[in-house]
Amino acid sequence: MPVPNEPVTLSVEQIRGLNQQLADLRHDVNNCLSLMTAAVELIQRRPESAGNMWSTLNEQPRKIIGSISQFSRDLEAALHITRP
Repeated sequence: MPVPNEPVTLSVEQIRGLNQQLADLRHDVNNCLSLMTAAVELIQRRPESAGNMWSTLNEQPRKIIGSISQFSRDLEAALHITRP
């Protein structure tokens, strides 16, 4: 992955924006992990509810990966990192 040959300067607004995106990412990941934990606890308490909880469990990793991927793309754009 090519990185810039020169130093990259970010404005205060860009840094604030990236910081907000990072906070949003942490929040999104925490929400997904909380849903997964709750689903597993519910399955442990009521095994008959497992069928309803599988979709919740299956969706969360994709959401986490999507959030991390979007932040990564935005960070790479801000730092002028290009992918081949």
